[in-house]
Amino acid sequence: MFLFGVNSSVLPSLRRLAACLALLGLAAGVQAAGPLAQGTVPGAGQVSIDSADLGADMQRIPPEVRHDMLQQPETMKRLATNLYTRRALAERARAKGLEQRREVAAALALARARVLSDALLAFDVDKSNTPSDDKALALAKTMYQANPADYARPEQVRVRHILIAPGKDKDDAAAAKEAADLLAQVRGGADFATLAKEHSADPGSAAKGGDLGFFAHGRMVPAFDAAAFALQKPGDLSDVVKTQFGYHILQLEERKPAGPQSFDEVKEMLLDKVRQAEIQKGRAELAGQLEATMKLDEAALKAATASLKQAEAAQEPAPKK
Repeated sequence: MFLFGVNSSVLPSLRRLAACLALLGLAAGVQAAGPLAQGTVPGAGQVSIDSADLGADMQRIPPEVRHDMLQQPETMKRLATNLYTRRALAERARAKGLEQRREVAAALALARARVLSDALLAFDVDKSNTPSDDKALALAKTMYQANPADYARPEQVRVRHILIAPGKDKDDAAAAKEAADLLAQVRGGADFATLAKEHSADPGSAAKGGDLGFFAHGRMVPAFDAAAFALQKPGDLSDVVKTQFGYHILQLEERKPAGPQSFDEVKEMLLDKVRQAEIQKGRAELAGQLEATMKLDEAALKAATASLKQAEAAQEPAPKK
């Protein structure tokens, strides 16, 4: 039944799968332009790849990396070349009859089953078990009203920081001195955000004037966390704080005390939770139905397990004398 389990990432995963297959459909629709690459390979015959092949291969790449790759012609050329080479190797293997080998045929069947079962879950099972917007909203409100304390907001602070990190051209002592000098400038009236943009070694926040946004206790490393929550009033500055990343200067922007959150503040989170619960229920019911059709030969399973253990042991390297 674990194959049908749903965790907190299931909805994004399903959306990615649906987007992937939709993208492949679009890619297949533009194949009229002809193959992306083709050639005659000794021992394999005619080999070609098309846009649908390229789109399918790119789905194994994380979305954030995929976006950057699409902007790099040379990278895409290398990807297409690798895909063509892989296809040529596969065709040569097929020509040699390797797909008829029992273990290869089993692996091919499992790969096909995995793709098809994922598609069925995304486009049929999960879709049919996803509640309507009205039902999901009603269930989310019931969930919130039953336990509003579960959705209380912890105390949060919003700070800016400047990080000075030791490196090849700056030893630890030099980094500490630079941080102390910058703190003196801020205390003397210099603009914190401007100094963060010019000097901070944290690229993610430097562009925003050092702004880290709101965070609760435990989100940052201990020394940074303690310094941030010790600040009381907007504009308050910390001393120089050392962490494993270097030397920090913190300035408080705002504090949010702990307290209840309204339904509107947690609505989207609750809607996702409700949908996940309904999908989990649908998958569990389907898994039960499928398992009820299965007749397991426990003796055969025991023998197969023993055989696999024996094969595994045979592959282990001999102990060194």
